[in-house]
Amino acid sequence: MKAVSWNVNGIRACVEKDFLKSFYRLDADIFCLQETKLQAGQIDLNPEGYYQYWNYADKKGYSGTAIFTKKEPISVFNGLGIDEHDHEGRVITLEFEDYYFITVYTPNSKQELERLEYRQHWEDDFRDYVCRLRTKKPVIFCGDLNVAHKEIDLKNPSSNHHNAGFTDEERSKMTELLDCGFIDTFRYFYPDTKDVYSWWSYRFKAREKNAGWRIDYFIVSDDIKDRLKDAKIHTDITGSDHCPVELDIDI
Repeated sequence: MKAVSWNVNGIRACVEKDFLKSFYRLDADIFCLQETKLQAGQIDLNPEGYYQYWNYADKKGYSGTAIFTKKEPISVFNGLGIDEHDHEGRVITLEFEDYYFITVYTPNSKQELERLEYRQHWEDDFRDYVCRLRTKKPVIFCGDLNVAHKEIDLKNPSSNHHNAGFTDEERSKMTELLDCGFIDTFRYFYPDTKDVYSWWSYRFKAREKNAGWRIDYFIVSDDIKDRLKDAKIHTDITGSDHCPVELDIDI
């Protein structure tokens, strides 16, 4: 199975920048979007051969996720089942016979870390959610997790140490998650690979200079690590300030 995840930073704008060309080129069995930034009925996007599922934020033009899948799931669930978290369209869970597949758009802690405290609550509740599912069957989840876990995962770690996405608090929550029995698939295959990122600021010609961050992930429960085949980051694909990331797995 090939799965792809992409924070499109507004799907309507991304469609105008050849989104479908990239979508068909990647030819994923499951294709996930984050930060769709729209409400129901605001786009007509129906790629042939896919079932599609959307989770919209209450706030217009904000957040939002979507999944396109060639195989129809047994069930679909939006959110975490926690009202505090379930108004921003951040999580979609598909249940298949042998595994759960989740896309997630983790809240950004924002400038001045004004949302860091909420982010910590979110992290705990999301970790509990995926760990609870893991007791039933293997879990695969992907998306923009809004954290660079290690210094190798961003270009300028020293100057970003206290900035959103690279605080000690956010990084420790990622460690807690992985310690619960999950694997960062890109680092599983490429533990020492440097200078490969999935997000670049629109400012200061960051992408041109490859001054980026790796904040988009595929994470799997370690009970299926023997089925992993490869993990990729498609840095050549444009259309957003993020690029798509990919997981290849025999499942």
